[in-house]
Amino acid sequence: MTVDARLRRGRVALGFSFFVQGVTFALLVTRIPAIQDRYGISDGLLPAFLAAVPVLAGAASVATEHLVKRVAPSTVLRWAQPLVLLSLLGVGAGSQMWHVALALGAFGLSVGALDASMNMIGVSLQRAYGRSIMLGFHAAYSLGGILGASAAWAGAHWHLDLFVSYLPAVVLLLPLVLLASRDYVVTPSGAVQEKGLGAGGGKLLLPLCLVMACAYIGDSTVANWSAKYLQDVLGSSEQLATVPYNVYMVTTLLGRAVGDLGVRRFGAAPVVRGGTMVAACGFVVVAAAPGAWVGMLGFTLLGIGLCVIVPQTFAAAGRLFPGASDTAIARLNIFNYVGFLIGSPLVGGIGDAWSYRGAMLVPMVLVMITLFYAGSFGPRTARYGVGHERPRVVDVGRGGNEV
Repeated sequence: MTVDARLRRGRVALGFSFFVQGVTFALLVTRIPAIQDRYGISDGLLPAFLAAVPVLAGAASVATEHLVKRVAPSTVLRWAQPLVLLSLLGVGAGSQMWHVALALGAFGLSVGALDASMNMIGVSLQRAYGRSIMLGFHAAYSLGGILGASAAWAGAHWHLDLFVSYLPAVVLLLPLVLLASRDYVVTPSGAVQEKGLGAGGGKLLLPLCLVMACAYIGDSTVANWSAKYLQDVLGSSEQLATVPYNVYMVTTLLGRAVGDLGVRRFGAAPVVRGGTMVAACGFVVVAAAPGAWVGMLGFTLLGIGLCVIVPQTFAAAGRLFPGASDTAIARLNIFNYVGFLIGSPLVGGIGDAWSYRGAMLVPMVLVMITLFYAGSFGPRTARYGVGHERPRVVDVGRGGNEV
């Protein structure tokens, strides 16, 4: 097999991994009310259960930083993704509260290792390709999220038991994940981490960590508050209130599907700046919307704007630390969960204490912090496009067959 063919197979395999993770995560979060009812989790206790998942995921991301110094990220991903799927099935299989606590704990730990290792391999592959492909991987995640949410809706609509609702997805996806894992590819520069971040590495990485946290605060605002905002503030029907998040996911998918072309044409920093401004406009439209349809326009703009920031933040970390990209990405990935933990209670607290319209301006200000750190995404010439591609590697190093 030629090197280029192996890289292409590795890219397809990793894209499928992102897709499966999108399906899995959507199946979990969209059925939280059903999980709460099944196990009798009180409203007061539910936030503790939900917070435990990103906390444990962050801890697993830290552990993955050290684990990949001994084994390839492809090995971590090969084992983490089946565990995520089995943990999802465990959430639907139990009958007592300690059962779901154990299953959610396993989900959090395995998803932290999965997120970190997937993005490590993605950055490594982008370096081997010599052009921007990270947005494509995250587009696959968005597509999986749309399909997972649709499957969850069908399960809720037909009043299916959680286990019955989750079982077909796990039975179908688990063997396919194991099969695809044989083609994971990690290039030598991404697989061998001989250098740390160095004395000044933490300072260089800090702006990207802040950008990552702020992007996920914006994302969690849409995920957790769009339906409530449309119904309670803008006076929509209950059915219409379910639309904004689906629209957001679709525009996220479309933006990521074409985003790599923008990075190749204009460079990462201009694309991130543009996305940030579009997202800020989206929050303004949401906050000022006179009615539900204008509010949905705002959430549409948010999907278009926010979708480019996270993939390019991971890519920028790999570019800043080519000799320690796995370490940088593992640390950066922690701030994914930090943003998720902060976003929902921040908006809810401000909304209850003041105004939900005013609360929508807070994530806007935080997301706009990205503009001050756009230089961290690389110079204009770092566009990974025609005329700027580096020669592809001759040896793709440790791949899916190495344990």
